Amino acid sequence: MERQERRSRPADPIETLDRDACLALLSTVVIGRVAWAASGNDLKVVPVNFVLDGDSIVFRTARGGKLDAIQHGVPLVFEADDVEPALHAGWSVVLSGRAEVITDRGQVSCLEQLIGAPWAAMTEPVFVRLPLHEISGRRLPLHAGGVFVQPVEEG
Repeated sequence: MERQERRSRPADPIETLDRDACLALLSTVVIGRVAWAASGNDLKVVPVNFVLDGDSIVFRTARGGKLDAIQHGVPLVFEADDVEPALHAGWSVVLSGRAEVITDRGQVSCLEQLIGAPWAAMTEPVFVRLPLHEISGRRLPLHAGGVFVQPVEEG
């Protein structure tokens, strides 16, 4: 069986996204990743369900390392993305800053409706707000590539 080779083409430049484009893309996905430096400079990265709420992203978390970091003022990095491997296209949005625990019961009630049920069971969930102070994004433009045809032999 002979395999048809993919044609290589020059890579398209990576597009830097403005704030509005970043916000528009964030509103299309529900999973992101939160990263922080734990004790001993150990880096942690975990997936979270999130929602864009005005000029913040909000996610729910359980007690533990992430919440400890937030309560001690450790900066967080949040990243969300989407890719299409067959088309060599995708985007990534990153924001960073200091998050805060949401304690107002009215806000928590509204956020429970916005975010919906958690994907993972957690005892005593806490809502966290990360303001969009520092936000950046990049996109690989859509183009054909990475797809090849392989004939099937009848047998």
